Amino acid sequence: MTVAAIKEYVGVARDRVENFNGKQLVYASWDHHLLFAAPFLLYAAPQMSFRELVEGPLTALVQPDPDGASIDWAQVEWLKSNQPWTPDFDRSLADNGVGHKDQIRFRTPGLTSLAAA
Repeated sequence: MTVAAIKEYVGVARDRVENFNGKQLVYASWDHHLLFAAPFLLYAAPQMSFRELVEGPLTALVQPDPDGASIDWAQVEWLKSNQPWTPDFDRSLADNGVGHKDQIRFRTPGLTSLAAA
């Protein structure tokens, strides 16, 4: 069905970083763990260290998975922009190049209790 507009449509993005009071959105997904249907959406300050992100909200969010407590974060394989990536846990998200609405992914080889066969 065709739509005829009576005036020019101007979309205004409401999820711009300027609208988050100095914080940003970061998506994080755990590859091959199907208990979580979509990436986690984290609200974090760019100055937060990567360690704080992992040991705080990310660790709490993965706990419902039977493998959650077994994650050795030092052995996790990380991806950013679908490329292998090694974050510096003691540097900030900004220093690690993690910006507003970026997605980071992580893999935990050997932890597959709920992975698809």
